[in-house]
Amino acid sequence: MSDRSSISHRGPSRRTVAKAAALGAAGVLTGAWRASAADVTVTQLGPRTYDLGVPSAALGRTAPVRIILPTSYAAQPDRTWPVLHLLHGAHDNYTSWTRETDIEAFTAGQDLIVVMPDGGPTGIPTRWLSGPDYETFQLQEVPAVLRSGYRASTVQAVAGVSTGGYGAMAHSARHPGTFAAAASYSGIPDTTVTRMPTIVEGIVGRERLNPLSLWGDPTANAATWQDFNPLTHANALRGTALYVSVGSGSLTGGLDTILALAQLFSGGIDSLLPGALESLVAPSTESFVNALGQLGIPANQHLYHGGGHQWSDWKREFTTSWPVLAGALGLPV
Repeated sequence: MSDRSSISHRGPSRRTVAKAAALGAAGVLTGAWRASAADVTVTQLGPRTYDLGVPSAALGRTAPVRIILPTSYAAQPDRTWPVLHLLHGAHDNYTSWTRETDIEAFTAGQDLIVVMPDGGPTGIPTRWLSGPDYETFQLQEVPAVLRSGYRASTVQAVAGVSTGGYGAMAHSARHPGTFAAAASYSGIPDTTVTRMPTIVEGIVGRERLNPLSLWGDPTANAATWQDFNPLTHANALRGTALYVSVGSGSLTGGLDTILALAQLFSGGIDSLLPGALESLVAPSTESFVNALGQLGIPANQHLYHGGGHQWSDWKREFTTSWPVLAGALGLPV
C-alpha cells in the first residue's frame, strides 16, 4: 500500500537509548531491558495494519515489525488477544507476508494479532556468534511491546518460510512452552544434516557477511552448531502442535545434485531455480521428521513431490496448516 498515514513519529527517548547503551550485552543476556510502547514509532498502513519501529538492545538498533490487529480490536478494549508470529525467509524482510500473501484478508474476523518481526537479511533469527541477537529480539523484546501496548496475551504460535521455518522450530525447541504451535514451510529444522552447513554458510555469504559470524566453523564450533540446531532439542517439542512441510523439488539426485551444488558454490543462492533449491534443503526437513518419529512426537507433515522454494507453495502450505495453528491459539477451525 502506498498511502501511509503516520499515527506517531515519536522515536526512542534519550533516556531509553541511553539505558540500552548502558546495559549493552549484559542487558540483553539478562532480559533486563525492554522497549515500552511509548518508545515505539507507529505508522498506519491500513485499517488493521501497522509498522512499528522497536528500539532493540539485542540488535543495537531500532528494528521494524509489522502487525495486523483483530477486526474487533477497538470494539473490545478490555480483551487480550493470542498472537501468531510469521517469520520471513532469507534475502527478504518483514514485509514479505503481506506482500506475497493475503494474510490481511485471511485473518479478517479472526480474534488474533499477527506479528511479522524483522529477522535480518539472512532471515536466520538466532543469536549470532559475532553479531545481532534476533532470538532475544523476537522472543522477548517484541512480545513485551505487544503485551504492554497492544493487549497481546501469552498464547502464541509461530510459522515461517525457509530460514524463517528454521526460526519457528528453533524458537519452539530451544524455548519450550513459548509457543503452543509451530509450523515450518521448506525450512531448515536440521542445520547439520549432509550439505546443510554449506548451504547455511552460502545464505550468510550471499549477504556479504562472514559465514563464521553465525555460529562459527561447523567443525571447530560443532557444539555451537548443535546447540542452535532445532533437531538437537527436538524432544522439547513434545506437547507443541507441529506442522512441517517441504517439497522434493526438481532434482532427481546423483549428477543433478552435484551440478546444483557446483552452481551454488560458483553463483550463489540466486543462481538456483526454486525447484533445485527445494531439493537441496529437503533433506533437512526429512531428517527432522524422522527424528520426531523416532521420539514418538506427533507432527502434521506434508512431504510432497515436486514443488519449489517459493511463495506459491508456501501460501498453500500455510492454508493447510491453519487448523493446527488456529486450534493451538484457541480459535475456531
